[in-house]
Amino acid sequence: MSARSRVTRWGALVVGCLLLTAACGGGSDGAGNAATTGSGVPDTAAILQGVTKDPQLAAGLPAPVAQAGKLNIGSNMQSAPNNFYSADGKTPVGFEVDIAKAVAAKLGLTVQHTDMAFGSLITSLQSGRLDLTMAGMNDTQARQQQIDFVDYFTSGITIMVRKGNPDGITGPDSLCGNTVAVVQGTSHQTFAAEQSAKCVQAGKPEVTTTATDSDSQNQNQLRTGRVAAILNDLPTAAYVSKNAGGGEFFEVVPGEPINGGPYGIGVNKANPQLRDAVAAALRALVDDGTYGRILDAWGVKQGAITKVTVNAGS
Repeated sequence: MSARSRVTRWGALVVGCLLLTAACGGGSDGAGNAATTGSGVPDTAAILQGVTKDPQLAAGLPAPVAQAGKLNIGSNMQSAPNNFYSADGKTPVGFEVDIAKAVAAKLGLTVQHTDMAFGSLITSLQSGRLDLTMAGMNDTQARQQQIDFVDYFTSGITIMVRKGNPDGITGPDSLCGNTVAVVQGTSHQTFAAEQSAKCVQAGKPEVTTTATDSDSQNQNQLRTGRVAAILNDLPTAAYVSKNAGGGEFFEVVPGEPINGGPYGIGVNKANPQLRDAVAAALRALVDDGTYGRILDAWGVKQGAITKVTVNAGS
């Protein structure tokens, strides 16, 4: 499992406690944009309804997929705001869910989400159980040996602080002499140790790291001032800071994601025709603005791509 997945599954629990107590509702603003409900889940129906089938792109689908009329997408439904269940406990929501629906609609298909353990996604794709995976999976060269990726989002480590940033955290270098919270065993913990060593080498105080088993514990520490910052992945940090306490608890330190890289839609390497059809559909959604509107609705536009790539991770 990627470090991101370990962190965001806990972030999903926090979001569930803080945000999903109300039923999903709301509506559009009348211009095809989304309105955010009190649950923190935007109503993106108007955006998705605006996506129409492109016959030329649909003609590029492999015959078995076209005949089935749907894409079976493997995911790990506990990673808000990427993909998780709505207040009813059974309806998939998230910015990845919306992108998947939009890609499918552009190809004249529907979507079926299969919820499974993160560690089972690649093998299930290779075995033919799934058509695609979409679960905040980092496109890496190691994974490219197993499956192909259509890259759709850029993420990385983000610094989240208390609202108003009372400790004046402006970036990695300002963590010197401060205490940060991370989840045990993640890349965030590794980065904190590396940054601490850089601080000491520069003659500055070290970074004190407190590692816990959950992001919810880290958020409690940040709210009470026991730590100056939390290291987290971009989507979770952006979503939690926007919604927790009505947006009054936390904020994200501006700047490019640290150690950033792409998330990729996984495709069986034996099915380049499907990979290319998905890439073409996503490219059309980027070009016509649908992709950007989806990310904007979920508050994660900071991770938007401008060019659709295949296997661009390192």
